Amino acid sequence: MPKINILEKQVAELIAAGEVVERPSSIVKELMENAVDAKASSITVEIQGGGVRYIRVSDNGSGIERADVRSAFLRHATSKVRQVEDLNDIATMGFRGEALASIAAMCRVEMLTRTREEQAGTHYRIAGGEEEELEDAGCPVGTTITVRDVFYNTPARMKFLKKDISEGNSVAAVVEKIALGNPEIHMKFIRDGVVRLQTPGDGKLISAVRCVLGREFSENVIPVDYSVGGLHLEGVITTPSFSRSSRTLQNFFINHRFVRSRTCMAALEESYRNAMMVGKFPSCVLNLQIPPQVVDVNVHPAKLEVRFTAEKEIFDLVYYGCKTALGAHRLAPELKAEELHYNPFAAHLNPKPPVQQRLNVQEYRREMEILAQQERSQEKGGTYWNPKSAAQTSGIHLESISSQEHPVALPSISRQLDILPKEHGFSTPHLESSSPMELLYQEKSSSIVADQQVSQPIESAAFSISHAPQSTTPEGAHSSASVATEVDPYENTRIIGELFETYILLEKENELLLVDKHAAHERLLFNKLKSHGIGEERQMLLQPIPVQLSKEEHAVLVENLDLLEQAGITAEDFGGVDLLIRGSAPILAKADLSAIVVELAEKLLRGGGQGLPEQIEEIYHTIACRSAIKAHDSTPIPSLQELIEMLRTDGDAQHCPHGRPICIRMSKYEIEKKFGRLG
Repeated sequence: MPKINILEKQVAELIAAGEVVERPSSIVKELMENAVDAKASSITVEIQGGGVRYIRVSDNGSGIERADVRSAFLRHATSKVRQVEDLNDIATMGFRGEALASIAAMCRVEMLTRTREEQAGTHYRIAGGEEEELEDAGCPVGTTITVRDVFYNTPARMKFLKKDISEGNSVAAVVEKIALGNPEIHMKFIRDGVVRLQTPGDGKLISAVRCVLGREFSENVIPVDYSVGGLHLEGVITTPSFSRSSRTLQNFFINHRFVRSRTCMAALEESYRNAMMVGKFPSCVLNLQIPPQVVDVNVHPAKLEVRFTAEKEIFDLVYYGCKTALGAHRLAPELKAEELHYNPFAAHLNPKPPVQQRLNVQEYRREMEILAQQERSQEKGGTYWNPKSAAQTSGIHLESISSQEHPVALPSISRQLDILPKEHGFSTPHLESSSPMELLYQEKSSSIVADQQVSQPIESAAFSISHAPQSTTPEGAHSSASVATEVDPYENTRIIGELFETYILLEKENELLLVDKHAAHERLLFNKLKSHGIGEERQMLLQPIPVQLSKEEHAVLVENLDLLEQAGITAEDFGGVDLLIRGSAPILAKADLSAIVVELAEKLLRGGGQGLPEQIEEIYHTIACRSAIKAHDSTPIPSLQELIEMLRTDGDAQHCPHGRPICIRMSKYEIEKKFGRLG
């Protein structure tokens, strides 16, 4: 066995510091928590270069006496714990005495501090755990700590830091969490010389929520105030209509300390059961006021995870508190006055009556010449216009020319309608915009039979798909007769209807086939995306779509905008925590682009922020699922026939990407046996 060595002080401090200081946001968190514990009413955080180059946290709290300044930077030196019993009654943010020692071990640190009783302040400098200077200084009451060159003496840790924008967003997220947990403290966050966040510190949670999470969030919240058994829950939860595709805006606080708790999360979501769509999640800012003896915050180095001694009581507190608030709220969404925008294309409900106007002979002849010119310039098959009705809308009285009743042809103003492509066997027009299924089907693929005959106009709801695919065996090649060929399950089938607007019913010889239309379309889109990608074509949106994200989501997407482009969405950083969607691939014409962006951010966060090959496949899965036709949507029979034809030509669509079967069969024998027709 190798000899056991006692580590040097500097090495031991660096190892211990690594448990507390992971990145610049860890430093900001520790310093802000110390400011909160010092009873500060105002805290200012300033960073440069994502916090790697420069961090300054100033507060107007109680300050530190000069005699204690050196001790504050020693490991396990704290004013909050004196004996073992104190660990059971911790009511402060920090208590271990590791923060300043860990920060000083890896950075260059300066402190300016003064208490109310002292005439002069103290200026202290320490770098790499070694003291450099202690002197008098003029400063206001409170403490200002400046941190420079994070990890300057540990290059191995430095290389694991992310880009400045990501580190800066992580710092911003920490400031926001502490601001939400302490609405009575005025918070100010300055990033590279620009004020990015400022809360009023008026003690009202809704004020902090509006500043941190935005106006839209603050206008869609329900207040929560609930007490039971000495436990108290207060805060806000979002209305069921204001749901998200991820849990990133669920903020839980235990005695004003931000925590991650599966118990609280499960209780919150359970309270929304049957009030929110599946796959959507509520958001919240909830603070649990509970006795310190009930919770253990010492189970995680960063104190983010906690452990409860009474798990069920905490669950019930959150569940019944949120359930009560939801019950008192009118769940039907209200249409606000500002949402009633004027529509210039809408017909007036109360049109003004036409004003009659008398024409002399010259005016009459001029009108007739205009009509004659329009008639001569009209194209064959153009749009017809009735001069009498048009004249009435313009105020011209045409009583004397009532003989012009017949419509006059005008030049055609063509409006392209979406129709099922004739070259693929369908000729029935429909007026809906092109769906992703049609866009997929119109793509030329080697699996689609090119010389398929044009079908006859559709007259009934039953269709027959009897033509077999052409052989793809190269000319002159030989196939072994002993090799069994797979029978096409959709060959010689006839659509007889749709069940529950979800399942396509097919009759095939002595079988009944039920096809899940959503699962089928989802698989077809997924196969195409895997084979050909999303494509380079983008359709720019007439009105860009803003997407509000959390700091973590925003940071990971800004770093992976190229991955978002691969997913078919053109977006850009809109500042703060917003992303602006400007365009999308045609296959996403009817997809919820905001939901795709949020879900993509969640997948990237789970994968460590990197676009791995398996994540690309998950992205395609997400796109396919959200772009496919939905169950319970009304689908025209021609589109159902089109879908079956696509299944027949694809050849690799037995299960959807989730693994559910696309088609199930029921034999005529089983059906007749159920009806007792077999004797």
